Parts: sequence; structure tokens; C-alpha cells
Amino acid sequence: MKLAFAGKGGVGKTSVTAWTADWLARNGRDVWMVDADTALSLGQACGVAADSLPEPLTARKDLINRLIHAGGFLDLNPDVSDLPHQLAVDVPVSGGPLYAPAAGRKRLLVMGAVTNAGGGCACDANALLKAMLAHLVMKENTCVLVDLEAGVEHLGRGTVAHVDALVVVSEPSLRSLHTAAQVGRMADQLGLRRQALLLNRYSGADLHDVSGLPDLPGLPPLRAVLPPLAGLIERQLHTADVLGLPEQQLVDTTLQRLMEHLGLDVCP
Repeated sequence: MKLAFAGKGGVGKTSVTAWTADWLARNGRDVWMVDADTALSLGQACGVAADSLPEPLTARKDLINRLIHAGGFLDLNPDVSDLPHQLAVDVPVSGGPLYAPAAGRKRLLVMGAVTNAGGGCACDANALLKAMLAHLVMKENTCVLVDLEAGVEHLGRGTVAHVDALVVVSEPSLRSLHTAAQVGRMADQLGLRRQALLLNRYSGADLHDVSGLPDLPGLPPLRAVLPPLAGLIERQLHTADVLGLPEQQLVDTTLQRLMEHLGLDVCP
């Protein structure tokens, strides 16, 4: 299962990525988490201390020089098969297994800034980053969750074709939904047509009957809704960790429904 998460800044995209990774691990799945957002907050959202986060891949000049400039030539297709296991940090699972005999493993990779990597940029750091993403998405036989910036173009056409689905996170606001529609259109142009909209922080009385969303071209079909979570709001000023909330069961149920709508198999 390979999932990408996108949306306007501040809508809860990284929180949803962290919740999904933890839920999959509690279902017995091994999960790679890829932080490809320049905010670099996925690790802390999963409870990893800031001083325990790995150095972003794009800042590893030693690796860039060794792999991209091997033999004195610019190699845009380096062998990165060993890098994920070398560079990842293990992330604790927030609780015991749900339905599996044992919880899976969560590992985090921090990619760093991605600038025009999908638009033909051949700069050294982006070449290595693209190769790493391509390897994880196309070669690793496990769950891979990629926390993107708004848009999917920096995955590149060759990589995005192998992602199973795109989850677009939005708040119930016109600006946020416009961004979601833009992301949906862009993803569709890249061939990624299995998409779902997760509406976060919806304060309506009925989470199963959301009406009044604008009819925006490209807006993915609404597949999941979450209300404002009091447990998350209460802790936001004190910790970046979004796991282990009092509303855990609601989040779990919503994620299960989302995966069912996307037609994705959660069983290990």
C-alpha cells in the first residue's frame, strides 16, 4: 500500500498522515513514513523528539556527492536500495495491536525541501531525493506513506504512477477546498485517479451527511470526515505529538472507512 497525503498548509495533513501510519502499524503492518514537506513536522507529530530526528536527506552532502557524482559523472539514477534502512529512525507505535497478533514497525525518513523535482530539475539533492522516493514507492513491498506539500508534482511522473492512492485533506473553507481541487486536478493529470477527500475539523452535527460543499472541478470525492478534536486542541500548545488522543476510536473508525472507500487492503 502506497499512499500520498496532500492539502493546503495548516489543514491537518501531517496529523492525518501520522494517524494513518500508527493505525496501520497497530493493524500489524510495517510502515515507512516519508516526510517530504518542508515544514519537517511528521516526526514530531509521531512523538519523536526534535533532537532525535534524522538529518534531512537533502542536507547529506556526503551522500549526494558519493551517489550522484560517482565516477565523476552526474548520475540521475543512483542505486539507493540501501539508503532507507541506513537513514530511517524507528518510531514507537502508540498502543497495542488492534486485530493483528503483534503491532508492525514504523520507520521515518526525512527528505527535506523539494524544489521543482517533478519539473525536470536536475540539481544534485533533488536527483537523490527523487531516486529515494521512486525506490520506496516502486520497490519496497510494504506500506509507504508520503507527507507532501500542496501538490504532487514533486513525486515526478514516473513515481506517482505507482502510488496506490492520494488522500487530500481539507478544512471546510473555500480557500482550503480550492487548494484541494487544484491538487486533485494536478494528480489526475499525472495519472493518479484514485483519490479521496478527507474533510477535517467539520463542525456539522452529522458527520455522515455533509452537504453544501462547493462543486469545484477536480475536487476528490468526499470519503471521510473528522470533527474538531478536543483532545488535540487541548494539547497543541504543549506538545507536537498527535497520537494517543482521547478520540482515538473515532480516528481509527474514520481511517478504516477511508481505506475501505479507497479499496485498499489493510491486512498484513
